[in-house]
Amino acid sequence: MNSGDWFALDSIYNAAPKDSIMPFLEVYSRGLIGNRLNRPDISIPAFEELLQSHTANLDLSNLLNSAVMLSMDLSKTGDNAKAASVLSSVFDATKQYLDSAAVEGMQRYIDQYMALSVYKPYSISFSGEEVTVPFRIKQVGKYEREALLMYLDDCGINGTEADIVFDTGAGVNIISDSLARAYNLIPLDAYNNVMGIGRQKGHYAIAKELKLGNVVIRDVPFLVVNMTLDNEEANMYIDCYSIVVGSELMLQLKDMTVDFTRRKITVPSTAPERSGTPANMFFSPQMNLLTQGIIHNDAMLVCIDTGDASYGSLNGDFFNRNKGLSTYAQPDTIRTAGIGGVKITEGYRLPDVSATIGGRTVSLPQIFVSSGLNAIATEYECNLGLKSLMQFGKIRFNLVDFTIETLPSEILFDVENKYKPPVFRFMPDKKPTLWQSIGLVALSVANGLCNVNAPSAPDL
Repeated sequence: MNSGDWFALDSIYNAAPKDSIMPFLEVYSRGLIGNRLNRPDISIPAFEELLQSHTANLDLSNLLNSAVMLSMDLSKTGDNAKAASVLSSVFDATKQYLDSAAVEGMQRYIDQYMALSVYKPYSISFSGEEVTVPFRIKQVGKYEREALLMYLDDCGINGTEADIVFDTGAGVNIISDSLARAYNLIPLDAYNNVMGIGRQKGHYAIAKELKLGNVVIRDVPFLVVNMTLDNEEANMYIDCYSIVVGSELMLQLKDMTVDFTRRKITVPSTAPERSGTPANMFFSPQMNLLTQGIIHNDAMLVCIDTGDASYGSLNGDFFNRNKGLSTYAQPDTIRTAGIGGVKITEGYRLPDVSATIGGRTVSLPQIFVSSGLNAIATEYECNLGLKSLMQFGKIRFNLVDFTIETLPSEILFDVENKYKPPVFRFMPDKKPTLWQSIGLVALSVANGLCNVNAPSAPDL
């Protein structure tokens, strides 16, 4: 539990005789496994039993985390009223022991669930045997940086056409404050902190209708944020993230296949039943989808992030284990535009990288290796961006078994502006200067959208 290895915990729990496990740990394990592997039918009764019968074994931090995870899972199933009630009960019993930051965080959750309880979020209807959502791959930002994003076609909000980015790295749906007004979203008396490059306060609003291809989704919550940055150059490009849908919507669709060859997302009319196949994905506290992968022959946790417009990045842990890469990788510096500002990151551009996720391996022309750690992405070592994910051709997200499967492409894909994936050119005899290397890379704005008090691995 302390290591946050949810795959191992699931395997050990299923293999161990239940009477050999301490009752408290048996119940707690069920709750954590169900929450992290998207099994609310397992986690909800487990957390309810935990809070009713085992509070003596929980310290204050774990008690609050358990209540938050229970309310999150109740909200996923549409029971926001009960989510608010459970959290309010625990909050009332503990707030005298909490500091101001914890009080504020708990109150935000309660306000969110109370505001949503008067709606029926994610009511879905569609025609045909399957949902089909076409998309296009569009180049954004500075032309020479060759950054790509995935825009959903045939979309609308409240009856008006909309340009929407599909970002698997986004924990919540987001929309700019100007577009929230333009699309007549209903503001809610509920707020949350948005974690990007910095931190910003946003408020929730409801889109009464979201149309994606031949599916209509009603009462869709968005977090409304001010996209304006204190950087004139970044403001020229940041509007490409003005509307984003992510993992919260994916959960409601249950089973999605992203076909980069035919540029369409398909969802079957009938969701699959849980098959018993071991999960190979889990949620981070920020609702990022993480999977086991092998990058450059190194096993690690990988964040699947279509909102990262580059090939992706490896963090300082990889850099520290591979000190020799500075002899064959190209020094580089990127500026990341995101909510809260612009961040300059120094590192190396590593060529010819193999990447394995979902049972298949591809070769990437390059990936950026940061020489430092990412403070808001401590649970994973690799953020795999859209340009890398496109190399796999087709990716299926089974959000019931919580598995990711990669399938080969059948034909070459085209990109707006006739984009072609660049070939890495290593120049060993001439290192670029800092300002030659710097360029604005459109990384995921929504990667790291979270409540700062979201549950983390329990401290036992």
